[in-house]
Amino acid sequence: MAPFWQNAIHWLDEGRRGVVGVMNIDAAIKILSKSGLKCEKTKFRKDLSVFVCKAYITEHLEEIKNFVAEGGGLLIGGHAWYWAQTHSGQNPLTEFSGNKILNQMGLSLLGATIGGGTYKALVPTQAIKDSYHFRHLLYRFAAHVTAGEKLSKHEEGCLKKLGNDCNAYLQMKAHDCSHYRQVLATLTDLLKRSGLPQVSDSCPVKSPKDHLLLAVGTQVYKVCPDPDALLPYLIKDNPMMPVVYNHRIKVDVDTADKEEWISTGLYLSPGMKTYIAIPPQIVKKNWKIQIGCQTDSLHKNDVLKRPPSVHERFPVTSEMIQVWNLWGGLIYLVAPPKTQVKGLEVTAQMAVPAPYYKTGVTTAAEWSSLRTAPSPWAELEFENIILTVPSDAVRGLERPDKVAALWDEIMRAIADLAAKPHKFPRKERFVADVQISHGFMHAGYPIMVQKNSAANLVDVKKGKGMWGPIHEMGHNQQRGCWEFPPHTTECTCNLWSVYVHEEVLGIKREKAHGAMTAAKRQSRAKDYVAGGRKLESWSMWVALETYMQLQERFGWDAFKKVFTAYHHMKDIPKDKKRKMNLYAETFSQTVGMDLTGFFKAWGWPIETATEGKLSQLPSWNDHPMTQYD
Repeated sequence: MAPFWQNAIHWLDEGRRGVVGVMNIDAAIKILSKSGLKCEKTKFRKDLSVFVCKAYITEHLEEIKNFVAEGGGLLIGGHAWYWAQTHSGQNPLTEFSGNKILNQMGLSLLGATIGGGTYKALVPTQAIKDSYHFRHLLYRFAAHVTAGEKLSKHEEGCLKKLGNDCNAYLQMKAHDCSHYRQVLATLTDLLKRSGLPQVSDSCPVKSPKDHLLLAVGTQVYKVCPDPDALLPYLIKDNPMMPVVYNHRIKVDVDTADKEEWISTGLYLSPGMKTYIAIPPQIVKKNWKIQIGCQTDSLHKNDVLKRPPSVHERFPVTSEMIQVWNLWGGLIYLVAPPKTQVKGLEVTAQMAVPAPYYKTGVTTAAEWSSLRTAPSPWAELEFENIILTVPSDAVRGLERPDKVAALWDEIMRAIADLAAKPHKFPRKERFVADVQISHGFMHAGYPIMVQKNSAANLVDVKKGKGMWGPIHEMGHNQQRGCWEFPPHTTECTCNLWSVYVHEEVLGIKREKAHGAMTAAKRQSRAKDYVAGGRKLESWSMWVALETYMQLQERFGWDAFKKVFTAYHHMKDIPKDKKRKMNLYAETFSQTVGMDLTGFFKAWGWPIETATEGKLSQLPSWNDHPMTQYD
């Protein structure tokens, strides 16, 4: 690439043969010094001919813009994806430092990434119908929606990209730019003429056209000059709900190393605006206000049962903040990591009350009226877990304290197996949604489940199984030091499913899941041996059998002691082979028996050195895999 950079620097210098200033990039100085131009390692100076810097520069931004406007050359590069990931809730197009320079020049670095591959440069003479051109396709799409003009197959295939690009473009909020105002006016007019598809569980959106309208509707509403006038075109059914005024929320927070959502028990209707009064102690301290609990993005889904993005975040930058969300949603404070505050009060000027129960705070009398509160979403907050479900799931719940008691027992069992304190550093969250980004459920914060699973979360009883939810909480307990992806990704999480079903819910493993019957377990082990004990086949249920055989011989306490040992380990290897040897060694030392023969029977890559370390221990010669030899 050296000739390219040298040509670029000469083009920027425009024959002046001036000084090229390079800001602390040694590799660039090395290459650019061969251009024949004088290169210096320096911060920005006005007397330079060309300035070379990274897009992460945070100083001299205004001077650099003026420098280019007056004829200076600028070579700037970098990406914004890491910044976007580490500055949640902030807009990379307007807040990322590189874009503060580049936006003025009609360029922007997006927070997104693209897949690796070969991308052909467009040929200027190529017919526009065979290529992708943002403005041209936008106007073709507008004509398609408003005048019924037919799109080509190529144009239809580009509509998802167009929707993503419209959203990115609108985030620039460049209202002082005529091009921006023109694009925004086009999209606003298009939405007023066509309306927004009224998507729902029973009325899913499948066409690329409706997908695009749903994708851009949220962003247009956020940035258009008169969102209130646009609202009736976007939300057709928006009934008025009773509200509470000047509602106070007490804030006691002690976060660990991750952000935490603080429930308020309040809801905003679609398009409803309210002011939130914030105590000065947490202003400009990385706190946020979030409207909406469903944070899964569905932009990649072809069929939509709800809009692709339905939550909003507002940085807490002043003592009075106006918040809203086109799609409405429960109101949360988002506390940053490693934050401690006590006895603060946040006041919501106006909001819809939600059915919200909190252990130790909500009385039985309060709950009897709160469970009929008008919000469509409800929350039950217990000792270590918060359940966010459709309000219909709690309307008939008379004794949330009984639900709390069983969930508390479940969560303590999860902590016990993980060899951790009973109080979680951050309460787990379950959120139900009409559609989630992937799978039937998925782990994370929050754990996402389908709407029709909500009743099972609330109607917990001993003797009643709930493999899926515990499986997802098991995922949240997995740790890279004793995990061997991809083999154990969908396996070790099930240790918690088996443990909770047997120890808390009173359901034996063979009854807890259809795959756990004795016949199926034996068949899997037998087939695995017959297939040559190949590690690539050792995954999910097959891999779980390894752990089940260990548990049935050495008990759950052995796992608890192994996990405890890992809590205190340092310098854990990163590669799978050494990690598997470490696990075999740790489990053997824990139970006082050489298990290398057992692990080798399962196809684990046990090294001679590991066998040597454990040779003084008695061997487990009668392990279950000997029956298949």
